Amino acid sequence: MDNLTQIIQSNGLLVSIIVLWSVAWKGAALWHAARGKQTAWYIVLLLVNTLGILEIIYLAFFRNTTNKTI
Repeated sequence: MDNLTQIIQSNGLLVSIIVLWSVAWKGAALWHAARGKQTAWYIVLLLVNTLGILEIIYLAFFRNTTNKTI
């Protein structure tokens, strides 16, 4: 565990960038899933952390595009 702590402390900027990247994609995907009434997607996106990969896939291929309002 000390090794992981050392890695995080020595790469603080990288960890911060990864966290911001993930939060931005997760927020966008959750917003669209909620607005599109896609409950199953919302729950999966909320519980599964994939550094934005699942969120990008959802936004690109599965989000409800019938409602174009932001």
